[in-house]
Amino acid sequence: VQLQASGGGLVQPGGSLRLSCAASGNIFSINVMAWYRQAPGKQRESVATITSSGTTNYVDSVKGRFTISSDTAKKTVYLQMDSLKPEDTAVYSCYMHIWGINYWGKGTLVTVSS
Repeated sequence: VQLQASGGGLVQPGGSLRLSCAASGNIFSINVMAWYRQAPGKQRESVATITSSGTTNYVDSVKGRFTISSDTAKKTVYLQMDSLKPEDTAVYSCYMHIWGINYWGKGTLVTVSS
């Protein structure tokens, strides 16, 4: 199983970006999908999670601005990021829990700056 993330880049404060992460391989079901981020000098934190039943959770700092969604048929998880702030600058990594195993995608850099 491999996870391929895309969609990072440079955006001005108040702007939007959409991250995508697609899983490839022999996958029958995905229990949990999530996005994590790690800012320079800080620990990695969970940004948003979505379960196979559609339950979502967000870190307080992104509530109301970020939306996690998934397309199970495409084995893809998305993170729509609106009203971006400079403090959202970080490397964002996707995560999937598949058949009891944790998988991580390569991070994608999001830079929020004017």
